[in-house]
Amino acid sequence: MITISEATVADFKTIREIDYTTWPVTYGEILSKAQLDYMLEKMYSDATLIDNVANKGHHFILANEDAVCLGFASYEHHYLDKNVTRLHKLYLLPESQGKGMGKLLLDSIVVLAKENHSETISLNVNRFNKAFAFYKKMGFEIVAEENIEIGNGYLMEDYKMEKKL
Repeated sequence: MITISEATVADFKTIREIDYTTWPVTYGEILSKAQLDYMLEKMYSDATLIDNVANKGHHFILANEDAVCLGFASYEHHYLDKNVTRLHKLYLLPESQGKGMGKLLLDSIVVLAKENHSETISLNVNRFNKAFAFYKKMGFEIVAEENIEIGNGYLMEDYKMEKKL
């Protein structure tokens, strides 16, 4: 049985393990290994994850099957002081993809967004990431393209997508 639960600081190790397993599969043909390593360290260190929760208002939820965590998502309400919930991350272990868990995580965030009076859910997705098709299927539309410099000469080439609630 799949359950969705709120993550705590104690779950950061599990979140990091999911990303270190998932990212090479997801981005291995899109980004260099050096950029992958740089981004993983930058985005998933304990200090960054704690800062995201303590200072930036991010929340993490986990998708568990029995006692095994198969994926997670993170989101933020009132993004940029608007009635927007921002989906920051949604990652599933490769063997768990395509089985409805991403939809369960996203549906959970939609419920939470509506409870917090959000009118829209926004996200960024790499323009070459296969997850783009998933977000389109879930009702997101492209509203812009963004190239974001992240340091070390690296660039994120993203679509900015939104879903009206």
